[in-house]
Amino acid sequence: MISIRRYIDADKKQWDEFVTASRNGTMLFYRDYMEYHRDRFRDHSLLVYDQAQLIAVFPANEVDDLLASHQGLTYGGFIIGREMRTGVMLEAFRLLREHASNNSFKKILYKAVPHIYHRQPAEEDLYALFVNDAKLVRRDISTTILLANRLSYSKGRKWAVNKGRKAGIKARPSVDFAAFMRIGEEQLLRKHNCRPVHTAAEIEALAKRFPDNIRLFSATKNEEVLGGVIAYQSETVVHAQYIAATQAGMECGALDVVIDYLLNEHSVGRRYFDFGISCTQGGRQLDVNLIGNKESFGGRATVYDFYELSV
Repeated sequence: MISIRRYIDADKKQWDEFVTASRNGTMLFYRDYMEYHRDRFRDHSLLVYDQAQLIAVFPANEVDDLLASHQGLTYGGFIIGREMRTGVMLEAFRLLREHASNNSFKKILYKAVPHIYHRQPAEEDLYALFVNDAKLVRRDISTTILLANRLSYSKGRKWAVNKGRKAGIKARPSVDFAAFMRIGEEQLLRKHNCRPVHTAAEIEALAKRFPDNIRLFSATKNEEVLGGVIAYQSETVVHAQYIAATQAGMECGALDVVIDYLLNEHSVGRRYFDFGISCTQGGRQLDVNLIGNKESFGGRATVYDFYELSV
């Protein structure tokens, strides 16, 4: 018998252990990551059981009459165990809609976990969304490299990497998150008049909680930090969460050197390197220059999908 109930703090250990053993869970779904910004989101996460066995969790928050895949996370949806089957997933969606209705929600916003993060195939939810007439309301496009069968750098990208090396740029792991985030904030203000999602204090605190999952790689010249990448690492993916450089770093190829280092030396043993999205306006507006830069490293498209489900 399948049942669903709301998460409470006493469930933390069971939740985290389930995410670790799941087919499609990543560091984002551990409660210590989800709750660093709990003051901004009213949690409404759910657990699904088959009798006494936990078979799925649903990281979520509520906003007025909307039940949403957690809006503080890049992706979400049902995180599922190894024993989940398609028929059971259909029942989980029925219970999800029933729970939403019983709690006066009118819509469910569902963010699917992109396949690159799956340890095993885990798209039972996509079929259930189709069966339940869910509407695709947003599609963000990211750029991903399959590390075991990489496409070549473009001619210009090879030249830029060599330029950076000749300029004396060195790539290496770092723990100076504050210095990097200052560079990132200045770049975002200069280019887009906005600030990073995380503050320097938040990202440093998260890196201390998840030292194997959140890593900083800096590009330096004569010990001066000119740029770098904060990487979010799962079992299958190295994801570039933040990429930033000073103006001098942009001009001398600092980012080219550090990304080349990540691709050729650091990411060994994982399936994918993911650059992140290159679009705005709910996926409708493509930043052609940005995605072209990522594609020049040999990356190609992966989509991050958002669905709306009526209750």
